[in-house]
Formats: sequence, C-alpha cells, structure tokens
Amino acid sequence: MKIIGIPLRKPSVNEVTAAAVLASGLWLACVALALRLGSPLERDDAGAALLVIFWGCVCVRLGIRVDQGARHMALNLGCCALLVGIYQGAISLLG
Repeated sequence: MKIIGIPLRKPSVNEVTAAAVLASGLWLACVALALRLGSPLERDDAGAALLVIFWGCVCVRLGIRVDQGARHMALNLGCCALLVGIYQGAISLLG
C-alpha cells in the first residue's frame, strides 16, 4: 500500500508492542520534564502528548520516516493533526 508515494509496511505485533512501550517511557519523561520545569501538563494536554508520541513511535514501524524527505514529514504531520483533531473533538463532546 502506498500513501502519497510512500510505501507502507505492516508491522508485527512485537513491533507495535515495542513502539507502545517506547511511547510510554517517552511520555513519562515528557510529563516529568514538564513537572520539573514548573509547568505541569493538564489532563487533556497530557493525553494529546501521549497520542502524538505513540503515533511517532508507530509511524516509524509503518515506514514513515521524517528523515526521508518532505513527503514523509507532510504525512507524519498530517496524521498527527488528524489524530489530535479527533482527540480534541472527542474531549469537547464528552465533557
């Protein structure tokens, strides 16, 4: 499958699990850094950060690498914007 000329690959379950573990660790480091700097994240912002960090870890497993050019970067940013938009929409609908 290709999206805007970028061939995608299907990651294995182990790759997705490794990406999830990496994303969890990076998110904890992000939250700890925000607390250490004196500006803790709100609950909605922490959730959005987790979503974007998880996507960043998974997109590499899918074959989307931001160091490979503008198309990869555009696809990554577009997917991040879409995910955060859906997340914010769900937050506003649910309360």
